[in-house]
Amino acid sequence: MLLAQLETTVPEPVRTFIIYFHRCVSEKSLNEIQAAYDQTWPRLTEKFYSSGSWPEAELIAPLVQGDEVFLTLYREVYFRHIYSRLEPNIEQRFHSYENYCTLFNYILNSEGPVPLELPNQWLWDMVDEFIYQFQSFSQWRAQPEGKSEEEVVLLQQNPQVWNTYSVLNVLYSLVQKSAINEQLVAQATEGQDVAEVAGPYGSLPLYRMLGYFSLIGLVRVHCLLGDYVLALKTLDHVDLTRRTGFSRVTACHVTTFYYVSFAYLMIGRHADAVRNFSHILVFMQRAKQYNTRSYQYDLMSRKADQMHALLAMAVALSPARLDEGVHSTIREKFSDQTSRLARGGQEALQAFESLFNYASPKFITPNAPALEEEGGAILFEHQRSIFLTQCRRHLLAPILRSYLRLYTSLGVEKLSVFLDLPVEELRIQLLNLKMAGRQLCWTSGSLLDGERVSGGDLDFSLDQDVIQIAESKVGRRYGDWFLRNCSKFEDLAKNLETHAQSN
Repeated sequence: MLLAQLETTVPEPVRTFIIYFHRCVSEKSLNEIQAAYDQTWPRLTEKFYSSGSWPEAELIAPLVQGDEVFLTLYREVYFRHIYSRLEPNIEQRFHSYENYCTLFNYILNSEGPVPLELPNQWLWDMVDEFIYQFQSFSQWRAQPEGKSEEEVVLLQQNPQVWNTYSVLNVLYSLVQKSAINEQLVAQATEGQDVAEVAGPYGSLPLYRMLGYFSLIGLVRVHCLLGDYVLALKTLDHVDLTRRTGFSRVTACHVTTFYYVSFAYLMIGRHADAVRNFSHILVFMQRAKQYNTRSYQYDLMSRKADQMHALLAMAVALSPARLDEGVHSTIREKFSDQTSRLARGGQEALQAFESLFNYASPKFITPNAPALEEEGGAILFEHQRSIFLTQCRRHLLAPILRSYLRLYTSLGVEKLSVFLDLPVEELRIQLLNLKMAGRQLCWTSGSLLDGERVSGGDLDFSLDQDVIQIAESKVGRRYGDWFLRNCSKFEDLAKNLETHAQSN
């Protein structure tokens, strides 16, 4: 009966692929698993299941001799497809959570390390999707409208499903089981044997990479919960200046810098936010030709747009010279908002709010609100109000800078007349501008460490009632402009050559 249903409902290429995929996983053939996961699965999805779900695990079980480990892995990508292409119902949300519990329980609580090898891309996607589904469930639960009585009863009876504590427990358990923090410390210390520190679990790629990716996942979760200091502290032993574990998977690399930079932005370390956003955006621009081949290209493009928006806000709060390519992209995509930010005043505040609404992550509450309360919107508004409080202190900064650049010395009273501000209010604004130019900036060590440095190209001091101004001109960087236009010329030449050959 089941075999007959399998043959009639599952296309022959899909059956062949599942048998082959199971053999690759059983034989631990990483290259073949990678090709099947990255290329064949997306291709078959587009051909047969672009608007529907893959066959359920119970249906394809005879093809894999009922291998429970493989079926658990299959369900992981099965539910991921439903989340990405369809709208999951409450049963599917619950079953996906239960499947993740089964999968991580197998990895963490088996007697000894499990005999499983998976490519880094799949391991990252596993951790990333686990957090995404937790975030999606939390947001869905926080919306009071649109739920049936049956769904409300199920939610009340199952408060443990996608509970914040259970998600954090999984991530911290993977970090602990892999001893990844201890391995990172040993790598940075001369004379320490990393293999000895790693132990029987951490020495295996499966546990080591799951532990590493869980560190990045914890940064994301803590940012979603609004604990930015803990998010940055999680990466105490990760050196972002070196190409280490996070850079092995492009999506992980992008996620790391997005949430680290966002955390810096929210705690007022705008110069560090600018530096990290700029770094990852320059990297993405240079790697764009390779990323277009990734099935996650659209997702990374949207994330890049969000980071350009966040960088526009960070630069408005802490002016800095940007890479020419990054700067031109910001002007192209957010010209209206950047012009309002440059003008300052209430217009700038509206631009800050608009960009924050577009580019910030979708926050979640650590404790599920009552089903009749709308908790998600309240938390988002709270985080936005925290950020806009920072911005209000800097609304006059662009106007002040434009006047100060015109003089080498200027009386406070004269400037107050220009700005139509009381002298005491102007002194407060000048102090805000001065403090904004002296920020805590990371130089080495933990991401929360740093030194007070003067940033920007404008410095001034207040000598009684006279402002003494010193402006340093930063020379234009012609190298980036030259390289970028060389690349454009090469593309144009190739297009012309192709066109000539076709004619």
